[in-house]
Amino acid sequence: MTSLLAAAPGSPAAPGAGSATVSTFTAPQVEYRALMPMLVVFGAATVGILIEAFLPRSRRYWAQVAVSLAGVLVALGFVIANHGMAETTAADAVSVDGVTLFLQGTILALAVLALLLVAERGTAMVDLDAFTAQGATTPGSGGERAADTAGLRTTEVFPLMLFSIGGMLLFPAANDLLTSFVALEVLSLPLYLLCGLARRRRLLSQEAAMKYFLLGAFSSAFFLYGIAMLYGYSGSVRLSDIAASITAAPHSDVLVLVGIALLAVGLLFKIGAVPFHSWTPDVYQGAPTPITAFMAAATKVAAFGALLRIVYVALPGLRWDWRPVLWGVAILTMLAGAILAITQRDIKRMLAYSAILNAGYILLGIVSTTTKGVSATLFYLAAYGFATIGAFAVVTLVRESVRGGSEAGDGGDDDSITVGGEATDLSAWAGLGRRSPLLAACFTVFLLAFAGIPLTSGFTGKFALFTAAIDGGAWPLVIVGVIASAAAAFFYVRVIVLMYFSEPLREEGAGPVVVVPSPMTTIALTVSVALTIALGVVPQMALDLADKAAYFVQ
Repeated sequence: MTSLLAAAPGSPAAPGAGSATVSTFTAPQVEYRALMPMLVVFGAATVGILIEAFLPRSRRYWAQVAVSLAGVLVALGFVIANHGMAETTAADAVSVDGVTLFLQGTILALAVLALLLVAERGTAMVDLDAFTAQGATTPGSGGERAADTAGLRTTEVFPLMLFSIGGMLLFPAANDLLTSFVALEVLSLPLYLLCGLARRRRLLSQEAAMKYFLLGAFSSAFFLYGIAMLYGYSGSVRLSDIAASITAAPHSDVLVLVGIALLAVGLLFKIGAVPFHSWTPDVYQGAPTPITAFMAAATKVAAFGALLRIVYVALPGLRWDWRPVLWGVAILTMLAGAILAITQRDIKRMLAYSAILNAGYILLGIVSTTTKGVSATLFYLAAYGFATIGAFAVVTLVRESVRGGSEAGDGGDDDSITVGGEATDLSAWAGLGRRSPLLAACFTVFLLAFAGIPLTSGFTGKFALFTAAIDGGAWPLVIVGVIASAAAAFFYVRVIVLMYFSEPLREEGAGPVVVVPSPMTTIALTVSVALTIALGVVPQMALDLADKAAYFVQ
């Protein structure tokens, strides 16, 4: 649609004033169907803000849960309805193609499970390290019930999560660097706040949020400087224009190489790759466990999606410049993740280094620079995401046992056992297999998937990544990956042995306490286990879907 901007009567450009100049403005075409997943999520987040502003405290919780889950599920429906779409929209700022839709569907599916964990409020199992009012420290205690009655739950967590989810949906779809930066900030800023909302270990949580915020701000600054460098080189922030400028240049320019390096800092920080990984264990440990699950799964999917689009759409002409760098990053990430995880005594820090290790594996699919590598990356992101959500769901259910009543604040000296906070120290997991065989079996499934044992999603995903890397000529990385996998098997098996073959430390309590999950956590855990096994036993449908989704439009 074109509109004419006519000059005012009597002006030099007006008809009859000696000039025939006419200014034109072409309105950008917007395909709202392609943007509906993002618009629905942002709309639900806005409704969530209005709920916080106008609804009484006593009615906010269920309203926020309903709006959040409905928004994410409706957005997922639009993603499914857009299957096969391949176009750019919003002045070519957003690209909706196979990669975008696969990643958006994965993010939304993971978000549903994460929201179920965040919404947990059962009297038998309340995540005290998360979003309940912490006037007391024991589930079901009088102080906790009084806080519930007073409506002191931090229900603002739901719109914050929705805004972050909206940014994650936009990040892998961004077709220009400015849109990428906006998406990066929209997904990051709510996460900085969410990491500091824990009530039990408040100082640790706030420290984690501060570290994440400061380091995230630095990485965003690097990302923005990289955008400036690439704009100075190509005169455009659009990915296809940058690719055309690189193709037209007879040799690599310092400006473009510096721009790529600065851009990579911001992306590798979000991925958690070495040497930009230092925030990961501290933030994973300090953040509320449901938020840790959300970050570990969904953020990684969005960040790798953005990295895929930038290197495959904007930088294919410089693959011989950025591939060696990613080779080095992948090697360091796999080795550092495997070695440092062995030394951890905290279960959340161990899973954090496991996330770093898996980021190194996923980089193998990217450096292959083949369509098969894109497909393997998409599949592994989905497989890893569901296993991660499930693993952290288990962590929320295993609690410390405390002798006497001091934990509940009554000052008693009896020998009764009370339920404490989450049991994150590995010693507290001893004997879990006897106390709760079903929960221990679930956690075993996730650990075996992380280790890449056959009949789990991790084995299928690693096989696809290693095969793609070999086809792309990156066989030395596969050797490193196999060595890292063998080392990683040690600390995964160590936890399994601890759960099934170790006696609880009686002097510190009565072993691990497993609290009864509510239907919300049960659904999240059941779906995660089912998909982790299904993607390992019958993965062909998901692999075919990833193959069909491995295409970009510019």
